[in-house]
Amino acid sequence: MTDLFEEVEEQLRSDRYRALAVKSAPWVAALATAALVIALGIWGWQQYQQQVSDKASEQYAAAGDAMAGGDGAKAEKLWGEVSKSPSKAYKSLALMQLGALKLAGGQPADSKAAIALFDQAAAAAPDDIFGDAARLKSALAILDTAPYAEVEGRLTPLLKDGHPYRVQAREALAFAKLMKGDQAGARGDFVVISQSLDAPDGARQRAKAAMDLIDSGSAKSVPAAVKAAQSLPPPMLVGPGGLPMGVAPPQQQDAPAPQ
Repeated sequence: MTDLFEEVEEQLRSDRYRALAVKSAPWVAALATAALVIALGIWGWQQYQQQVSDKASEQYAAAGDAMAGGDGAKAEKLWGEVSKSPSKAYKSLALMQLGALKLAGGQPADSKAAIALFDQAAAAAPDDIFGDAARLKSALAILDTAPYAEVEGRLTPLLKDGHPYRVQAREALAFAKLMKGDQAGARGDFVVISQSLDAPDGARQRAKAAMDLIDSGSAKSVPAAVKAAQSLPPPMLVGPGGLPMGVAPPQQQDAPAPQ
């Protein structure tokens, strides 16, 4: 009898499991379908982003080639198209290039337009590598014309730990202090730069030269020093794919940084 009862209970359990499976089958199918839709959606979005990045990369590189070939108008047109791209990295890079073109005009109106473009580039940037480069460019553009407070306001956030261009920002701030006559404050910044292990050799050499200039009482030559500092190559900016300046990207990689 015990065996009979066990067989009956086993049959009842099997019937219940079968009924439960039949009832839950639509829900399981719905969940599987939803998971498939989500997976396809993610894949589609990744494909879209890759296509956007590839197109922006090609246009950005073509603009660089046009500029190198002396066709500034074509370069400006192409960078203008990239500046409207959904790709944040290339949009930021293109806006910086457009700002540099405006700045080369040398007129006050051009400088204002350049600063506006640099600010747009900072706002569009995907991270501090791009954003701080744009902010540094905007500060350098007004270094010898704007009030010290405005320059300081643009540079101070770049001095925080972890920011990529803090040495260059400190150097620019030191020049701004010299411009307003704060030789002691400027010298303090130059001392920090000259002793910074992460400072480029060129920055340390300029800091020591500026300290010598201050110590010798030749501060009247500061405006010329500032002009020279502004003409120096900008900090190296690596493209979204990690390629250095001047390296043309393959189709699946990103473009070089602005010159």
